[in-house]
Amino acid sequence: MTYLFRTLRIYGYSVVLGLSAAVLGLSAYFATIFLPSIHKDFTIFSLAVPSFTIATLLILLLWYSNPRIEALFFFITAVSWIAMGAWSRDLYGPAECFALADQRIRTQKGSINARSYCYEAKIVEAFSWSLFGILTIFLIMVIALATKCQAVGRHRVWSEHINELPWFGQLPGSSYYPHHYGGLPQNGEYPATYLGAGGIAGGPNIVQQQYGHSIIIRPGVNGEPAQITQVPGIVHNA
Repeated sequence: MTYLFRTLRIYGYSVVLGLSAAVLGLSAYFATIFLPSIHKDFTIFSLAVPSFTIATLLILLLWYSNPRIEALFFFITAVSWIAMGAWSRDLYGPAECFALADQRIRTQKGSINARSYCYEAKIVEAFSWSLFGILTIFLIMVIALATKCQAVGRHRVWSEHINELPWFGQLPGSSYYPHHYGGLPQNGEYPATYLGAGGIAGGPNIVQQQYGHSIIIRPGVNGEPAQITQVPGIVHNA
């Protein structure tokens, strides 16, 4: 697998989980003071969106996931968060919160300061727009990486594990090759016939296989380009 992509994926999902948890906490507070009859629609929606995001992300991180599933998830949640941001803005619109110091908002058990509620609603709005932007970027990245893999011959990439996607500038994950071609030699090298006869991509160039030679690829470390050499004869798997 490509460890750089896996690590960045975990970091990115952690940010989404943190922001979603913050929105869920504020929404739970709104639910305790407004439900069941005040601001009911918005409060329920503000609970549903972060709850769905957190639950689905945990499932994707802890169990199996592939680019097709994650692209669908990013699209659904991005649309949900942009709706959340627009609805949050509708609560006060362009109003300045500091100007509401002397006003009160009715709740189920009395009232609260309107300025405090305005600031909390603005936080929900800001986090919602941020999550929409982050999830949209994730969607574009997954589509771009999967499309790049298809271009080099990985036609089933959309149904493979998400961690098999390479990061930009990297070759596909090493676990892809044994899955499709029967295993790698124990020394970590593999001949070019795994990637197609006649030649192999080597960074921005194409290495043309010489007659009677085999191309040996030594995978790069930490995202570095692979080392490609040619040796006389035929190299067999160990």
